Amino acid sequence: MKSPKRNTPSKKETPAPAPVPPAVPAPAEPPAADKQVRILLVDDHPLMRQGMKALIEQHRRFKICGEAESAPRALELVARLQPDLAIVDISLNSTNGIELTKGLRSQCPSMQVLIISMHDENVYAERALRAGAMGYVMKHEAGDKIIAAIDQVLGGEVHLSDRVKGRMLHRFVQHRTNVLISPMEKLSDREMEVFQLLGNGYGTREIANLLNLSVKTIDSYREHLKEKLNLATGNDLVRHAIQWTKSQSL
Repeated sequence: MKSPKRNTPSKKETPAPAPVPPAVPAPAEPPAADKQVRILLVDDHPLMRQGMKALIEQHRRFKICGEAESAPRALELVARLQPDLAIVDISLNSTNGIELTKGLRSQCPSMQVLIISMHDENVYAERALRAGAMGYVMKHEAGDKIIAAIDQVLGGEVHLSDRVKGRMLHRFVQHRTNVLISPMEKLSDREMEVFQLLGNGYGTREIANLLNLSVKTIDSYREHLKEKLNLATGNDLVRHAIQWTKSQSL
């Protein structure tokens, strides 16, 4: 009699590993958009601000974050908005752009300042740099030159016209830094500011109120102006200021 066949346990087979699907690359994240440069416009002419804004915002990397028509408003907006760049005109309702630049640089040292003005660069460009601006551009320049100036200033470089750079270099090489090209260069920044306000038709008391100075101080500035510009009377000073201011707007 045959013994029953024993069922010997078969060797347990290890199941074949499931096939691994080919790695699928994770979808690439879209590149982060470049941070827009925030720009504050300071000009007392609404149409000028509108035109400048339209020109600048054609370039997506720039954004006009605020607009100011006066120095106090500009200082207020800088404190609140912390822009990367302020574009400032020389002629404002109260203090001029040179004095405002000093205030802006004091309040926000990391912010760059570019002066864009109709006023003669031979008179104001060097003053603007001494006040802390990084460049000076005339308003009649083509739009691409204004954009190039903005890029240059944001890159930490000084922007001036070739004419002004050549004049400054010539004076440096000749060691004649005290040579005056124009009688207007004899004036301090504050004297220039008073002179410009006289040319815009403001009287002594009005100028004192605008600049938060005493009438006596403005009278003193008027005397200095007469002396430096070789003018005999107060009427001569006012007439000369008006003529000069008109010539700057042509």
